[in-house]
Amino acid sequence: MRLARVAAIVLRQYYLVRGSLSRLIPLFVWVAIDVVLWGFISRYLNGVTASGGAARDFVPALLGAVLLWDFLIRVMQGVTMAFFEDVWSRNFLNIFATPLRIPEYLGGLVLSSVATSAIGLLVMVLVAGGVFGLRAATYGGLAPAYLGVLFLFGIALGIVGAAVVLRLGPSAEWFVWPIPALVSPFAGVFYPVSTLPAWMQAVSRALPPSYVFEGVRAAASGHPGSVSGLAIGAALAAGYVLLACWLFARVFRHAVRTGLIARYSAESVS
Repeated sequence: MRLARVAAIVLRQYYLVRGSLSRLIPLFVWVAIDVVLWGFISRYLNGVTASGGAARDFVPALLGAVLLWDFLIRVMQGVTMAFFEDVWSRNFLNIFATPLRIPEYLGGLVLSSVATSAIGLLVMVLVAGGVFGLRAATYGGLAPAYLGVLFLFGIALGIVGAAVVLRLGPSAEWFVWPIPALVSPFAGVFYPVSTLPAWMQAVSRALPPSYVFEGVRAAASGHPGSVSGLAIGAALAAGYVLLACWLFARVFRHAVRTGLIARYSAESVS
């Protein structure tokens, strides 16, 4: 792998974002709106429970969950959007007409996602801390590990989404956007996994975010998070990244072998 080629992919994404407000503004506007919306919902729930005689602070559990889940979505979209830019501009074939290798291309997409998701995370942390008093210290020393697990899983989802579009054609991008919504009920973002039916709990145990959000709720309640559970989540996330890279490489080889990559257009569906 040559780092100069990876950097070239990142540089292209930088020029695209720098030259377009329509690409720059969504990096921080929507995440800020989510944090503000859920922050006030959490405050409302605090007021309701306090008036009923059972005071409880919902901000660390609910707002923290929103922040972390939005971070995962931004990581995933950072990869898929960088890939879609090549698709929409009909530039994908041109890129692979160069000596660029698949690991270098995926590495560039991942680094682009690092930059865009970091901007979104910074905005969310500033808004949550400045407006609602949410502090990272609330979640203890495992907070960076929580972000790391979600980052890896977000990268895996983004690469899988890119592979789906590469296999089915640009019109298949509508299969990618609902992926976070399909995963969230099993991940237990806003409720304990124990509230799910047995078959959904079995699926949850295979999803890294479920271990993260169980730990976040434990920390918000004043209990230490499960280190062993987090380790399982991290191992699963790393495994999913490797599996996603294998899938993308396999789909790419199929596209080259069958000639699909040469007729890559919005009408390609098979």
